[in-house]
Amino acid sequence: MDKKRDKIISLTKTCTWRVVASLDTFLLSWLITGNIKMGMGIASLEVITKMFLYYAHERQWEKPKFNQFVIRTHNKVGDLLGL
Repeated sequence: MDKKRDKIISLTKTCTWRVVASLDTFLLSWLITGNIKMGMGIASLEVITKMFLYYAHERQWEKPKFNQFVIRTHNKVGDLLGL
């Protein structure tokens, strides 16, 4: 895949996941507080922060050096645990 397509896919995944996750946050907040406005307020705030956090997280995973680090670490831990 080319880098532009990778970024478009990451951004699209960020947005679609945000819809699902925000609905979850809204429902949980509403159930916990019993207040629909409070649920909407909490969900509205977390939409903004978590979109940026998810996108940064998603892009990090696309970096070959990061993937190599994860694989090396996984293999070392697996060796230590005898897996």
